Amino acid sequence: MVNFITIAIFQYTHEIEILKHRLEQEGINYFFENEATASVAPMYSLALGGIKLKIHPNDADSVNMILDELKGGHDLRIV
Repeated sequence: MVNFITIAIFQYTHEIEILKHRLEQEGINYFFENEATASVAPMYSLALGGIKLKIHPNDADSVNMILDELKGGHDLRIV
C-alpha cells in the first residue's frame, strides 16, 4: 500500500459506505485513511484532512468511473 494514491476525500463516514461495497464488488484494493478516527470523533475529520480514499494507481480509471456513477447529486470532493 506504499504506492497507493489519494483519489477522493470525504468528510463523514456515512458518505463512504456504498462506495466500499462497490469497490469490493469490483475487486478493487483500497483503504480509507482516517476512517476510524472520523467514526469515533467526527469533529476531527476536517482537521485530519478528511477521510481519504487510497487506491493503487492502476485502478484509478475504474475508481473514477465508480465515483462518477455514485456522484449523482452528492457533494463528493474529488482530488
